[in-house]
Amino acid sequence: MQRFITLQKVFSVKTPKLTRNYATKKKKIDEYADYVDLNSALRAYEIGNESSVVELHIQCKPEKGQHPIRGNFLMPNPVKSDVFLVVFAEGKQALEAKEAGADVVGCQEVIEKIKNGELKFDKCIATPEVLPQVAKIARILGPKGLMPTVNKGNVTDDVKNAVLYAKKSFEFKADKQFVVHSGVAKIVNSDNQIKENISAFMDALKLHAKSGKKKFIGSVYLSSTRGPGIPVLLD
Repeated sequence: MQRFITLQKVFSVKTPKLTRNYATKKKKIDEYADYVDLNSALRAYEIGNESSVVELHIQCKPEKGQHPIRGNFLMPNPVKSDVFLVVFAEGKQALEAKEAGADVVGCQEVIEKIKNGELKFDKCIATPEVLPQVAKIARILGPKGLMPTVNKGNVTDDVKNAVLYAKKSFEFKADKQFVVHSGVAKIVNSDNQIKENISAFMDALKLHAKSGKKKFIGSVYLSSTRGPGIPVLLD
């Protein structure tokens, strides 16, 4: 299993000005300390902001022609506990979805609310039976990455387990430059919880590496909502 170095240590950065080119607000920091208490450093930027998250930015190096890098997995310590889930289903499966904890369940009436802009949600699931009806709003769901598909695993008859998984799972996706940007922990999480989440994230990401690919993961930076990017190395 791929493991991160101890989160209390970061390799020294000899460049005096490290620019966060992935953030809307670019910050420059001086980095001359041999080692930095990483978590304390990030938390120092987030004093009074307990809702802030620890962010991971990973440059991947896929093979030419490789499928887009995206996936989901169960995060040991969920970053977001209030996932709003919609399930497109009818009859018995609709009842199962409600009992499992789905926030909104239905079909045509739910579709109409989405058409009218009356319903916002984080994730959705659809049964194969109602998928043709859901496809009518693909132009609305598609651009937001919310259209259920078989490949994503959110088109299923097993709605009970799908709901339980969707409520706890974590999704990731690389951009066009093959960089994955993602919040992987809450700033208030313990050092061990942050470490567990990062390890689980890296394990899930490495599943996309083709057999024989020695260097799938390139540079890795850890930051916080307001903090600078700090480079970390893998064992």
